[in-house]
Amino acid sequence: MAHNESSENYLETILMLSQKRPVVRSVDIANELGFKKSSVSIAMKNLREKNHITVTEEGFIYLTESGREIAEMVYERHEVLSECLVKLGVSKEVADEDACRIEHILSDESFAAIKKAVKNM
Repeated sequence: MAHNESSENYLETILMLSQKRPVVRSVDIANELGFKKSSVSIAMKNLREKNHITVTEEGFIYLTESGREIAEMVYERHEVLSECLVKLGVSKEVADEDACRIEHILSDESFAAIKKAVKNM
């Protein structure tokens, strides 16, 4: 699954926001990520073209099945990597920031090994 990092980030953000609120809009994503609304609009257009999201007439954004799969994969990676770093003594804040960067570039094989190690920590 080769996706670019920013689309993975957007999908993960939509997933996280959808767990906290009844509907997700571009403005919510822009606020959450600290991006301009115009940048978010372009990203949403790209995700819609790839069929990772649907957008209603009211501007409510929903993940499609493929979008949700990617988002959940990235979110799980984030949680496991963050937990691993915290267990190694890294502060929660730094662990979260680093997990954000690592989650996109790590191979499935390395991730599986880290996930197994975290369970045994």
